[in-house]
Amino acid sequence: MLSAITALTFLFVIATIIPLSRSSHWLLRAFDFPRLQFIICGFILLINQLIFMKISTILFFVCFSLTIFSIAWQLWWVLPYTRFWHKEVESSKDNDEKNQLTILNFNVLMTNRDAKALVELVKRHNPDVLVTLETDIWWENALSTLTNEMPYTINCPLDNLYGMHVFSKLPLAEQEIKYLVEQDIPSMHTLITLRNGTKVRAHFLHPAPPSPTENERSSERDAELIMVAESIAKTEQPVIVSGDLNDVAWSSTTRLFRKISGLLDPRIGRGMFNTFHTSYIFARWPLDHIFHSKHFTLAKIKRLPSIGSDHFPLLTTLSYNPNKKQKGITAEPEDIKRTKDITQVENVSHHDVPEPGE
Repeated sequence: MLSAITALTFLFVIATIIPLSRSSHWLLRAFDFPRLQFIICGFILLINQLIFMKISTILFFVCFSLTIFSIAWQLWWVLPYTRFWHKEVESSKDNDEKNQLTILNFNVLMTNRDAKALVELVKRHNPDVLVTLETDIWWENALSTLTNEMPYTINCPLDNLYGMHVFSKLPLAEQEIKYLVEQDIPSMHTLITLRNGTKVRAHFLHPAPPSPTENERSSERDAELIMVAESIAKTEQPVIVSGDLNDVAWSSTTRLFRKISGLLDPRIGRGMFNTFHTSYIFARWPLDHIFHSKHFTLAKIKRLPSIGSDHFPLLTTLSYNPNKKQKGITAEPEDIKRTKDITQVENVSHHDVPEPGE
């Protein structure tokens, strides 16, 4: 038992250190995801160390100290996504619909054919904008009834799991579908006009994940996120970025995206809002995201019940309130260097990202 606990301790430390690597290989990047699960395992490991190891020995001190340090490091990443942290985005007290923007973001799972459940969900929650991911031509036809209430659309049906659609009650302008990094992975860019006349620049993304069945490395996903972040960095426009980013909220890449773009994360200080996987309660992560500029406060963010996909829908209501003094995390010089390294690997530039409204 002593040997087993010692071995598990060093494996736990290794699992904690691996995400520090800048390698983009999927096997290493996978360790970004289960930080909460690692924390739980770490506490179980501490209990076993106290029970089965002699507290007076050097081995116990080393194992116990390393485990405590590893748990603390994992907590540093995930604690902001709990109610123990201060809110990055202020709660809105403005109930004026003219200033609000409600977005329903949902990865439908292309092989799922329960479109009726999504239509009913839209009718129940009445979002201004519906963003669907993994939607093919079957889904486009099945959701066509939504255009009666949501007449403004952007359609990109694909049968490769990367189709996208946007349905909107609010006017859309300067719509553009772009394949920023990979030839078969689209993104959508548009200008949304709120009821008060404010024009909001919007980017909807769904980059491919690093995995043994898709991209061997995360470099394509990372490059798409960073080039969009760089394109947003200097704008004074109200901005939102939404979609399934195939990355957890607390990863170093998503954190870098927030630093470079200057966008805020409404989940900070409120919760993780894990949207994937619906079937595995002990293996869920926040893969579906919404980020926004300092022009907005948060009226509501809610993970909705499962309706047949492997993702939960995510419903968010933002209130346009440009007078609020809100600030996210800022980039350091090493962050700027890292962004250049990431985009150079894929030979892409933020100049290729549409800038509606500029």
